[in-house]
Amino acid sequence: MTERQARPGAATPTRRQALLQTAGALAVFSCGSSVQAQAGYPAKPVHFVVGYPAGGAVDIVGRTVGQAMSTVLGQPVIVDNKPGAGSNIAIKSVIDSPADGYNLLVAANALAANMALYQPAPFDAERDLAPVGLIGRVPVVLAVNPTAGIDSLAQLLKTAKDKPGSVNYATPGNGSTPHLAVELFERAAGVQLAHVPYRGGGPAITDVVGGQLPMVAVNALEAVAQVRAGRLKVLAVMSAKRSSLFPEAPTLAESGFAGFEASVWYGLLAPAATPKPVLAQLNAALQKALAQKDVRDKLSAAGGEVEPGSAEAFATLLHTERARYDKAIRAGNIKPD
Repeated sequence: MTERQARPGAATPTRRQALLQTAGALAVFSCGSSVQAQAGYPAKPVHFVVGYPAGGAVDIVGRTVGQAMSTVLGQPVIVDNKPGAGSNIAIKSVIDSPADGYNLLVAANALAANMALYQPAPFDAERDLAPVGLIGRVPVVLAVNPTAGIDSLAQLLKTAKDKPGSVNYATPGNGSTPHLAVELFERAAGVQLAHVPYRGGGPAITDVVGGQLPMVAVNALEAVAQVRAGRLKVLAVMSAKRSSLFPEAPTLAESGFAGFEASVWYGLLAPAATPKPVLAQLNAALQKALAQKDVRDKLSAAGGEVEPGSAEAFATLLHTERARYDKAIRAGNIKPD
């Protein structure tokens, strides 16, 4: 056999070319199938997992945004309420779900706080979840019983400084967003208040309205009915700017605490390994939903303000809030209920 003769079974140039062409075709097919699969998303209903009971603030936000996004995505958005363990049950269920864009988490501040509040940490939100986008914020408010003898924030601060620990305040619970907001405020103001945790904002408000305690810290949505009825008076809102629900109430920043901000925020997240094209599609659908007037009106009526933006901006907020809450929880030795 000469050098030019082909060995038995050896690939001739023609055969080699055929093999290369086949491999190339398979690669193109594989890539095309992946792109086609992502382009076909969503092909079935999308689930919004909410770690709180139906009818609460997070549930209202999830249903409002979900209904608008279903129109954009062309598939139903189903809200699944999975309350319990400070929303950890819902969070972990999404983390453990397939990373295909069909199970998303509607989260609030507990997502950032629970990593320090619960030990050992039940999850790492920045590692285990991929932000889709921020939805909006609702301010935390400091409200008093009008008969409590505390008519202004200045009077509250004077009383607290003259008699540290003499002013009791109610919150929805240990480690709740309003509780952590007041902890941050106490350090900023150099005062000491006495925390009385409840199991939910409703019972906390009921006891303040009934005169058992002088003050409550809750999100604006929970307080609005009692404020409008004259049974509560808002001393201050903790948001960066005044609330449309309580335009007469000053912010803490206006009251001498420049830069102070503590709001209940809401955002949408997916399992960490969700394909980037799916995350981009979800963010685009979220932005379209938040641009709708009826969505903005519904969230405004609930005391919130829409905050559209990128997934990267939401990731930055989550990281910042995690560090801030971690510091507050450790400094206050706060334990979950």
